[in-house]
Amino acid sequence: MADPQPSDRGLVPAAGPSVPDAPSAPSAPGTLRASHADRDLVVEQLRVAAGDGRLSPEELDERLELALTARTYAELATLLADLPAAGTAVSPASLSPTPLSPVVAPSAPKDLIRLHCSSGRAERRGRWVVPNRMDLKVSSGHITLDFTEAVIVQRMLHIDAEVRSGHITLITKPGIVVDADDVTVRNGHVQVRAPWGTDVPELLRIDVTGKCGSGHISARPPRRSFWQWLRRAPRPYAIAA
Repeated sequence: MADPQPSDRGLVPAAGPSVPDAPSAPSAPGTLRASHADRDLVVEQLRVAAGDGRLSPEELDERLELALTARTYAELATLLADLPAAGTAVSPASLSPTPLSPVVAPSAPKDLIRLHCSSGRAERRGRWVVPNRMDLKVSSGHITLDFTEAVIVQRMLHIDAEVRSGHITLITKPGIVVDADDVTVRNGHVQVRAPWGTDVPELLRIDVTGKCGSGHISARPPRRSFWQWLRRAPRPYAIAA
């Protein structure tokens, strides 16, 4: 009589080797979420581009708003797509089929610049050559001298100021020392702010003399833009060296 065969009922098949799940496709780099640091970096590049003249103030404000609300890398990259990367700007010679003349060195500073303003506004901003002397007269207008990007080729600037009821504003940066102790003040006021302290190497000394009637003469660091204030960015040059 044949041996009885074991019943197949109740037997569990042997488990085979486990197969790992297929890895999910990596997200495209542009769809990854941007951080606050990423947004701050783009904001700084936009600010530098505007300072170089690549963006108008209106374009800067528009792009800053988009940068502060961007969610992905792709949205941030769009804001910089038409701007050269820092340090990789294309030289003008490479854009022209004909050779260009060599870059001309900054001209020698003028000995004297006169700015007389009755009821309007006079400004010097961007890359302007600081002269040896300046004669400033204001009746009821406003004169602004921005030294943050000025070309400084000598160590001294003398300003002879006469203010009746207007304003003279000097926008400075670390290394620029303003001495206005010899200004005669009647009903106005003279204020010099240098929050970076006195340990910064001196680049330019500005000696201001003259008269201040009912207006004011002030020297201060640059102020924050609206978006910098909104983001609570630190004040430019606010910390003493």
